[in-house]
Amino acid sequence: MEFDKIMIPIGGHGVCESTVKVACGIGRKSVTIIHVVYVIQLKRGLSLDAEVDYEIRKAEEVLGQARDVAAKEKCEIETGIIQAREAGPAIVDEATDIEVDLILMGMEYERPFGIFSLGDVMPYILRKAPCPVLIIREAPPQGSS
Repeated sequence: MEFDKIMIPIGGHGVCESTVKVACGIGRKSVTIIHVVYVIQLKRGLSLDAEVDYEIRKAEEVLGQARDVAAKEKCEIETGIIQAREAGPAIVDEATDIEVDLILMGMEYERPFGIFSLGDVMPYILRKAPCPVLIIREAPPQGSS
């Protein structure tokens, strides 16, 4: 399969380096546009265009890390920040609006309380995405079982 547009949504956990690397690898096989979007979830009491300086600085830092990883891979990416109430619907809306061919999501290796969980955002995206979704989970730390 060839993908003309790939979207990588990232959030509060930071950039998953392996996800950007995989997107760049896929992009080398064809002319691919890679969109990396950071979603800032706003509390209900704030307007959607609220100035949330701390969150914007954090988003810019994480997007900068994604650009650094892409540059090491000799790959160009486009970045953007989305402010929304819920990350899942915002990601699906953005994927629909820019007509992406693939959503590539990174997942940290963690088991809260010893239980595997996809959280709330990934299941929503898997149900509602207008295109294929590929999830890349980080490898477990050395020595963990």
